[in-house]
Amino acid sequence: MAEPLKDIYNESFLKNFGEKVKHSYLDFNIEIFVSEVLKDNWDELALKQRMRRIAESLGRCLPRSYNEALKIMFSIDEECVGFPYLFFPDFVEVFGQGEEDLDLSIKALERFTVRSSSEFAVRHFLIKYPERMISQMKIWAKSDNEHIRRLASEGCRPRLPWGIALSMFKKDPTSVLSILEILKKDSSLYVRKSVANNLNDISKDNPTLVIETVKRWKNDNSNTDWIIRHGCRTLIKKAVPEVMELFGYTKVNDEQELVESSSIIIEPKTVTIGETSELTYSINIKEGQNAKVRIEYSIDFVKSRGKVSSKAFLITDKVVAGGVIIRGTKKHSWADLTTRRHYPGKHKISLLVNGVEVAETEIIVL
Repeated sequence: MAEPLKDIYNESFLKNFGEKVKHSYLDFNIEIFVSEVLKDNWDELALKQRMRRIAESLGRCLPRSYNEALKIMFSIDEECVGFPYLFFPDFVEVFGQGEEDLDLSIKALERFTVRSSSEFAVRHFLIKYPERMISQMKIWAKSDNEHIRRLASEGCRPRLPWGIALSMFKKDPTSVLSILEILKKDSSLYVRKSVANNLNDISKDNPTLVIETVKRWKNDNSNTDWIIRHGCRTLIKKAVPEVMELFGYTKVNDEQELVESSSIIIEPKTVTIGETSELTYSINIKEGQNAKVRIEYSIDFVKSRGKVSSKAFLITDKVVAGGVIIRGTKKHSWADLTTRRHYPGKHKISLLVNGVEVAETEIIVL
């Protein structure tokens, strides 16, 4: 079994990092620093809690002057590259939010994001200084460095995983979209993925605004088209009709039915939590022109209090010839996951074509 990610922060790592600091700051006491970090309930701390403990302990062992402390960190940051050094921007978040330190903190966030990422730390500055930081992110969005351009997008995502939610942008993402406008044709896939994820975040709270944006952006640039396709993935999963039409999915219920016949079968009909079942599906597409189809199966999962929560699983998304019969099988595991627990009961299973149910069956979970 793989070791938890948080275990990258161990005594050896801390001592090695302490040596880097001491090389630049002779008064740095490595033993006290390591002791400060590892004290009390260290083993119980989660990954981000450990990052915060390191940042706070570093602050107590460096000069009290924020400016002097950052000079030391700037002198070693080229040796401190990658995910483990996310506590560098976290240090800025903890000690640099004062208005008198804002210019220096912005410089530090820009510098540190190139080595690891300032996407989490910058959010607290956005909340405290929204106008100033939006202006700064527009500057970052035009940087020659893809890491800095990505920070402009990733840092203002309304729903960034692991990051504090930006409720003001959930309510009104206009400022965020002004940044994405600058990045919509970006040549870097690293940046484009962030822009797409940001757009997808916005779609969860402001779908109409995203649809309007997609209509403006569509067919303007191949990089932009890639972004909007990935940025609309939640709306496509929800089969929002206007979005399905924008991306060329064939209507299922039109003047002529797209699906002539279909079926879905699951075996066995009864399973115990932890077992696996097999789905067999068949879809007969009507004769005629090619059709763009997104085929999924959806399960209405029974929850702990008897309620039902539906989740769709993608089978295929492609263009098919008219008259074709699409057949296949899929394995489905009923084992518990960290993100989903299973409960006994009757579960409905639906076969979906472009978000429309075309066949159904059920299974008993014990």
